[in-house]
Order: sequence, then C-alpha cells, then structure tokens
Amino acid sequence: MKNNIRNFSIIAHIDHGKSTLSDRMLEITATVENRKMKEQVLDSMELERERGITIKMTPVRMSFTPLSIGEGKEVRSEFILNLIDTPGHIDFSYEVSRSLQAVEGAVLLVDATQGVQAQTMTVLQMARDAQLVIIPVLNKIDSPLANISESKEELVKLLGCDPDDILMVSGKTGEGVENLMNEIIKRVPAPHSVLREEVTLAKKETTSKSQVETNKNIETISDRLNRSCRAMIFDFEYSNHQGVILYVRVLDGNIHKGDDLVFLQSKERFIIREVGYLRPGKVESDSIEEGEIGYIVTGIKEPGLARVGDTVTRFNHELPAFPGYSEPTPLVFASVYPEYQEYFDDLRSALGKLRLSDSSLTYEEEQSGALGRGFRCGFLGMLHLEIVTERLRREFGLTLIVTTPSITYEVTFKGGNIEKVYTPIHFPEHGDLISAREPWILVNIITTHQYLSPIMELLHKHEATVLEMEDWTMDRLRLILEMPLRELMRNFFDEVKSASSGYASVSYEPGDMRPAHVTRLDIYVAEERIAAFSRVIPEYRAAEESEDAVEKLYNILPKEMFKVKIQAYVKGRILASRSITPMKKDVTGHLYGGDITRKMKLREKQKEGKKRMLAEGKVHISHDTFLQMMKSS
Repeated sequence: MKNNIRNFSIIAHIDHGKSTLSDRMLEITATVENRKMKEQVLDSMELERERGITIKMTPVRMSFTPLSIGEGKEVRSEFILNLIDTPGHIDFSYEVSRSLQAVEGAVLLVDATQGVQAQTMTVLQMARDAQLVIIPVLNKIDSPLANISESKEELVKLLGCDPDDILMVSGKTGEGVENLMNEIIKRVPAPHSVLREEVTLAKKETTSKSQVETNKNIETISDRLNRSCRAMIFDFEYSNHQGVILYVRVLDGNIHKGDDLVFLQSKERFIIREVGYLRPGKVESDSIEEGEIGYIVTGIKEPGLARVGDTVTRFNHELPAFPGYSEPTPLVFASVYPEYQEYFDDLRSALGKLRLSDSSLTYEEEQSGALGRGFRCGFLGMLHLEIVTERLRREFGLTLIVTTPSITYEVTFKGGNIEKVYTPIHFPEHGDLISAREPWILVNIITTHQYLSPIMELLHKHEATVLEMEDWTMDRLRLILEMPLRELMRNFFDEVKSASSGYASVSYEPGDMRPAHVTRLDIYVAEERIAAFSRVIPEYRAAEESEDAVEKLYNILPKEMFKVKIQAYVKGRILASRSITPMKKDVTGHLYGGDITRKMKLREKQKEGKKRMLAEGKVHISHDTFLQMMKSS
C-alpha cells in the first residue's frame, strides 16, 4: 500500500494558478462530484474567494490510476495522491514551510505569462531545504500572452535542469494535467520510515562485540517501532463538538481509532475518537497507515496542548520526536482593542479560537490608559495583519480598534538595561535612550529593465542598499538588496508595484539586527496623548512624518463644540500643530426685538461655557477614525 502513495505540494508565486490546477486534478480524479465542483474548491474561506488568494493550506486525498508507468509495459494500479495546496503570498510562507515537511515532492508552478517571480525563488529554497523532489511546471500555456521559451529558459537557469524535464499545463483548460499526475507518480518517491531505515542501517554497522550495548538500544527501538506509531502534526483545527482535530503525516506504523496516544511536547494523553482522511471533506476510516496524510479527532478542548510541529506517538511505547520544525517569528506587531471594553472577553475568546486555525498568530494581553484592555498581536506581515483583523470582524462580529503597526526594537536604556520593545508607546523618551537596534531584511525584486530607474529612486527613499544586480533573461533582471523592516511597512509593496506598472515582484526574508536612528512620534488631541497614534519613526523624517500625521487627523476628526488642538510631539518638542475650529451655534437666534443687552448676556454665557469645555472637554475618537488613520499609515 505504501508504495502506491505519493505526497506532494504545489508551490508558486501568488496568482500563478495553484488553486485552478488543483481544481483540474480534483475533476480528473473525480474526487469532487461535478454538481459540487466550483472554482477554488479548496479555498473554503470567504476571504480567500473574495481576494482570489489562498490563505490557509488545505490537504486533499485523490485516487488516480495512471495509463502507463514503467518501461515497455502497461501497469494498471491505483495510486493515492495526497496534495497539500499552499498559499502564495510571502506573508504566509510559514504555512508553506509546514506543508513541505509532510511531503516528498513539490510541483514548482510558474505562470508562463509572467515567468519566474520573486516568491518563486523563496518557495523553491524552502523545498530544497526540505530535500524534496522538485517538478518544474509551466502553467497558463493556453494564454496568448504566454512566453514559453523565455519562461523555460528562466527555469533552466534557476534549477539547472534539462528543458525536457519542464512540464507544460493549463489549469484553465486541463491540458497536460493528467500527464503531470503521471509524472508525479514517476518522479516523487513513495513515503518511507526514516526511523526504520536508521535502525536497519545501524544494525548493519554495529557488528563488533564492543558495541553490544549499542545493539541492545537498537533492538529496543526496533521493538518499540513494531509496537508503536508516530505522526507529525503539520496543522490542526478546533471543533466545538469534537475538540482539537489534528492534521498529521503518519511517519511510522499505523494509527487506529481508540489508540492511546501522547503529545511529546505537552505530555498530554488522549484516546483517538476518530481517524480518517480529507477528500477534501473529512472521510472517516478504520485507520491511517504509514506514509499517509489524514486527521485525528482528539476530543481535547483545552487550548495550548496541541502544537504545530509536535509529534504524537503511542503511550508507553514512545518513539523519538520528529526534528526540524521551527516556531514562526512575528515580524509586525499591532495592538487590537475592542471598541467597547465590555467586549474584551469576546475578543480574548475570538483570538484563542483563531489561534487554533492560525498558529503563526501570537498575542498577549496589554493595558492602555486611553483604550483600556486589549491584546498585543504579532503577525508575519502586513497582509497577515489585514487578514486576521478582517476575520475577527467577520467571523466573530467584533468591532475593533487597531493601532499603527510596528516592529521589534532592541533598546539600551541609560541605566544599561537592554529590552525588546514591541509597541511604540513603550519606546523610551529621548532622554532615557542610549541606543536602539532594529531588524533588517533581505529583499528580492524581479523586474524588467524598463522600470529599473524608477525602482532605484524608490529604493533610495526607503533606505535600501542594492547588494547585487543580476540579468535574468533578455528583458528581466533580479535585484538583491537589504533594507530596514520598518521601511517595508511604509507601503513599499504598493510603491514598487506602482513604479513598475505592476510588473515587479517582491519577496523578503528576515536578516540581522542593526543600529537604528529612530525616535517616537506622539499625537496629542485636546492636550491628551492618543496611544494608538504613537509610532516610531526615523529621526531625519521627524518633521515630515509629524506634518503628515497632524494633517491626516485634522481632515478626519469631526468638529466639537470647542476648539480642538492636534499636536505632534517629537523629543519633547511640538513639530506640527493644527486646530479644529468649534461648531457655531447662534444662541440668540430664538430672540426677537427687545434690549440688545439680552443678546449680550447670552453670548457672554456661551463664551464662558466654551472656556470650560476647552479646559475640561474630551474628544471621543470613533472606531472609523482609528481605521482611517491606520489605512493612511
């Protein structure tokens, strides 16, 4: 059975046709009934369909009988193809890295109308690091804009492969898809037990009498292998009725309903309530076997016990944990508050449930004087932040206040203490700061020669340094550069797309920490500091950022009954200020005739009231104002 299993992922740059190709595979294998077939069938989230992107990786099992494999003879044997469809945007690269740990092969999909893009190289490196068999595929060959010869040339240069190894398909029409599935069966190896192979190899090598003790250890592991099982968790979800449902790749042995398993990290035991595979909905079975991808219903309803990357094995016959998994590292941080404090517990519950389906999301509770209790959340990028906050609003009905996104700074205080600062409001005042360090990133940009000049101007604006420039083909080149992470958040993606008329692609990876010449910008409204508007900015752009922030807020805030000052403070100085004039009300409008002194008394009374309001009045900043300021930022 194991020899007829093939596990693979489809990896590609965003919008290169992964979901469409998956649809054709599901049609060819009749995995999804025709009446239930629709576009992006594996993208189950509403947001995925709206934006046309994959956010959550999705495993699916297909049964396929190839026409012919082998040499000179026809073989009619059914194969199980386990596909994991992966996201394409750089912010969801952690999802891709997890899926690659569960498979033996990767289909590297390249759009023939666009050629190799920046993210293509990023996901390719992940597949190489995981030591997967890589199958290069050109998609959209039916398009009149397809440049097949040039795209092939780029793939040959990138992979060092033979041009004949590159397959050509059309996810839209289905051309070449069945041939691709045949090639997956030929090229991708069947799954194997690494631990069983290590034991076999160790038995061959340990023959001397001086290694008797080693032989005993090997026999112990071998005996446990025969009586135990081991599976790696690459994802999980939460059900109110069934608890935590694990998505696993079975590494050793077979897993049955009723087995007594244990998490090797949390040491929590559980009895399996249900096992099965995904087609793409859950299909219950008696067991899932070595080499297969499936799901396990644990019945556990306590959060935090199941972790992505953990290993489950049989209790009292534990096998070693599977190595190589790393925790996601947040790059962007933002504070999330409920609009009204009575919904704080609802926000906590929503984040906990969302964390069960998005393990790259991190959060911890924090307190703000102006905004009350909320959570400091860590995200993998700006798109990840946008997706998570949108899901909180849609799926849980929450109205949120989200602060300006920031990054992590390593700050040295005057007393010598070194701390990591995740939020601008905790960034020290100028007098308390000795030095600060910030994360840098390594960026890949692929563009045409035509747009090199405007992009180079843009790089100077964002403090980027070009490390290498490489001619990719006759009309395309690759730029490798380094820049501060904070500059990436300053609309860098949008500006590169604009400067290149949409032709450039960008990917990045974390770099090292370097000295930062930054300071904190605070916004005061009616003499009160608004924590949500504080941010850390470069010192040389302090005046420009202050003017922009004050002007934006001036245009957004509604008028009050009293004069409202908006001020930007940097290093204890006011660098920009605007005043919103009060609303006017004619308090004498209802009077007619009579002595003028009647009107004068009312106006004096109004004047005194305005003075009191100016001294004591507070401005209520609405949820929409916070959102508009965040989008402007």
